[in-house]
Amino acid sequence: MIEGLVSIIVNAGLAGAKIWAGILTGSIALVADAWHTLSDSISSIFLVIAIKLSSKKADDEHPFGHGRWEQIGSLFIAVVLGIIAYDFGKQSIDQFMKREKVEYGMFAIVVTIVSIVVKEILAQYAFYIAKKTDNEAVRADGWHHRTDSLSSVIVLFGILFAKQFWWIDSVLGMIIALTIAYATFDILKKSINKILGETPSQELIDAITKEIISFYEDDLQLHHMHIHNYITHKELTVHIRLNKDLTIEHGHEIASAIERFLLDKFDIVATIHIEPIIYQYKKANVLISNENPRKTSD
Repeated sequence: MIEGLVSIIVNAGLAGAKIWAGILTGSIALVADAWHTLSDSISSIFLVIAIKLSSKKADDEHPFGHGRWEQIGSLFIAVVLGIIAYDFGKQSIDQFMKREKVEYGMFAIVVTIVSIVVKEILAQYAFYIAKKTDNEAVRADGWHHRTDSLSSVIVLFGILFAKQFWWIDSVLGMIIALTIAYATFDILKKSINKILGETPSQELIDAITKEIISFYEDDLQLHHMHIHNYITHKELTVHIRLNKDLTIEHGHEIASAIERFLLDKFDIVATIHIEPIIYQYKKANVLISNENPRKTSD
């Protein structure tokens, strides 16, 4: 919440300065960079709203809580970025076709340098908060700050070489548009993966496997692990294989004990599906075994 409020205030100030500099110089790159910065304030507003909504407790209609509002907030941010990327790219191409040249001044240089420094500080702060809270919306906001800082670096480079190359402003505008488009793709990919359900990282799989093996001596043959990330909590589904001669009651006791262990150790709610180590069943004339699959005869 604090990260979002700080972002809104700082970005609004930076955007105003960049727009002023862009109007004075007639630079599309500076104005585009200003709108990129202003879009940070817009995305931060979405972020603050999403965090507020996600903090609501689970209810009858939403038994898994409201944590995924943060992913929805990230999707809104990505939409804003995508629209801005398209508009900047279109304006830059138009300027290039008209062979328009831009004259920069000292004010533009100062504003751009200040923007680079401030935006990178905001990005680092957002990444720090996201790492502590595992908040994808805050991480998305951090990348928005980072892309704005990088686009300002590109603008500064263009200002320094504007006298040598008439096309520098329009080319810079196109580069900024591509940078924003990439950030849009990255945010969409991560947010959609979390909403759809994701395969756990190999590090988490190895850690869970190691802990369960230390907890239960036999080889449980863990497989089919899937994480359902609801932000406020995570749920894991996993299959284990047990000795086929165990009673249902004993198998249930083992699965329940592992579920409690995972909740205490990893703060993950687990649902475990039990399979016998040796099993066979017929389906579509195929005899399936987890040791020796083979086709049956009619």
